[in-house]
Amino acid sequence: MMMRKRIFLLLMTFVLILPSFLVHASSNENTKEEETVKNPGQYRSKDEVVYATLSPAGVQQEIYVVNIFEVLKEGKLVDYGPYTSLKNLTDLSDIQFKNKKVEFAAPKGKFYYQGNMKDEALPWNIRIAYRLDGKRISPAELAGKEGHFQLDIYTSANEKVDPTFYENYLLQVTLTLDPDIYSNIKASEDGMVANAGKNKQITYTVMPEKDGELSLEADVVNFELQGIEIAAVPSSMSIDAPDIDGMTGDMESLTDAIAQINNGVGDLKNGVSELNNGVASLRDGSAQFKKGMNDVNQASSQLVEGSSAINNGLATVSSSIKGNFEQIDLGELEKLQARLPEIAAGLDEAAEGFAYLRENYSDAYGKIEEAMKNIPEYEITNADIEQLYASGADREVVDQLFATYSAAHQAKDIFDSAKEAFQAVDGRLAEVNGAIVEIEKTLGTVQQVISALENVNVVDSITQLQEGMDEFSASYQAFHSGLVGYTQGVGKLSSSYNKLHSGIVDLSGGTNELEDGVGQLNNGTQTLYDSTNNLPDQMKDEIDRMISEYDKSDFEAVSFVSDKNEKINSVQFVIKTESILLEEQETPEKPEEESKGFWARLKELFS
Repeated sequence: MMMRKRIFLLLMTFVLILPSFLVHASSNENTKEEETVKNPGQYRSKDEVVYATLSPAGVQQEIYVVNIFEVLKEGKLVDYGPYTSLKNLTDLSDIQFKNKKVEFAAPKGKFYYQGNMKDEALPWNIRIAYRLDGKRISPAELAGKEGHFQLDIYTSANEKVDPTFYENYLLQVTLTLDPDIYSNIKASEDGMVANAGKNKQITYTVMPEKDGELSLEADVVNFELQGIEIAAVPSSMSIDAPDIDGMTGDMESLTDAIAQINNGVGDLKNGVSELNNGVASLRDGSAQFKKGMNDVNQASSQLVEGSSAINNGLATVSSSIKGNFEQIDLGELEKLQARLPEIAAGLDEAAEGFAYLRENYSDAYGKIEEAMKNIPEYEITNADIEQLYASGADREVVDQLFATYSAAHQAKDIFDSAKEAFQAVDGRLAEVNGAIVEIEKTLGTVQQVISALENVNVVDSITQLQEGMDEFSASYQAFHSGLVGYTQGVGKLSSSYNKLHSGIVDLSGGTNELEDGVGQLNNGTQTLYDSTNNLPDQMKDEIDRMISEYDKSDFEAVSFVSDKNEKINSVQFVIKTESILLEEQETPEKPEEESKGFWARLKELFS
């Protein structure tokens, strides 16, 4: 009992002495603070962590900033911000605030203070929409519901705030889902699903200078949703350029191959141009040859008729000479003598016609042969055609190219197969022309014989004449038969050559179209080459551009609360929406015990 009284007395003494001690300590602390305020402090850097809460729909509700200083020298520091209230998170010293200017005494080391703000906007507009079974629903109606749930989150730049944060910060949006509530979870392509304990955690990333469109679908029962967390940090990572030497080497090989294709198509264009010019010459020579053949064919009927008249006349003369010489009417010989010069003139004209025909035929044949020789001998294979297809050339132009190439070689093969027949025509023309000349000479001889009858023995002369006319008539009859056969051959040759000439004209049109098509093909390959010539360098430039777009390693942090603040090391944003939870059932509160005074509690302590 005595011991209890002693303890009680000591306790009372402590209680009485404590207030004066506290007052003295407080006085010493205030004195120390006054001395600190007089001395300016120094800090190495400042960090800002911006905390904001949003409604489930994304409406901003509360925002405050925790300012962190790394103090090098104890003393007075100054900061700025549009705060409505301040709170010292380091010690119990006061913080002075006036006209957005903050003053405080900071000890060496880390110093923290919180500044609350009102109506200060975040650098991002955030909008959150909810759907249940495909219909829009407000967050307040969602708690406890079940069905197919869809969540859409939209982020964009807030143009009322310094764009530095939107342009250099990436957003990381995180949702935590209870598997007892959520099943068949499907996140949009930019969402990453991971396990976080028993829960599923879905994380989305929105790159700097990009608007976000994030979505999530799931089947839900007894719906609840923990607050959505959104962190915003500088995208200050450095991006190294990838090793693309192998890729650029492949690109250079591709460029070289395209250059070879372009050069090959250029050579093809020149060859086709030469082919087209040769076929054009062939067409012109063929047209002249065709005209000559038609002229000969049209004159053949007149030639046969004239030769037939000569043949009949010779037969008549030969038969008239036979029989009684005394009955021979020399007057008929005089008529024959008068007709022979006309016949000789006709044969001479025919000989000139055949000579002209042979000359034109030989010239036209030479041009056709030369044009056929100008058709290139190279061979275009299916592999060449497939390579042209693969180069991106117009398939219709390539098909025209191959069709014209085939037609040209077919015409050349036909000409080669008929070459001997064409060469034989020139010999036959020479033979016919020689026969006509011989007949003309024979007629001259006959005329001379008839003229000499006036001074010779008629009977002897008639006998010689009869023999000569018989021989001449027989020879001419054979010649006439050959002439008829020849004219028939000329008719067939003319008809066949008309078809050949039509084919040559079509060939000329085809090579002309081919030249145009190959010209277009060459333009296309040239454009392709020009577009891909610098492809490796273009690819490197594009990669450098993309890297520079996302590489924010040179970003220098700025203060979110005031542009007067200096030595900013980092600024981070921690944003969270309110949770959507079921209301808990109220439980009856226990009646509070009657409050007891200090002396009563002190007495109970020692009782």
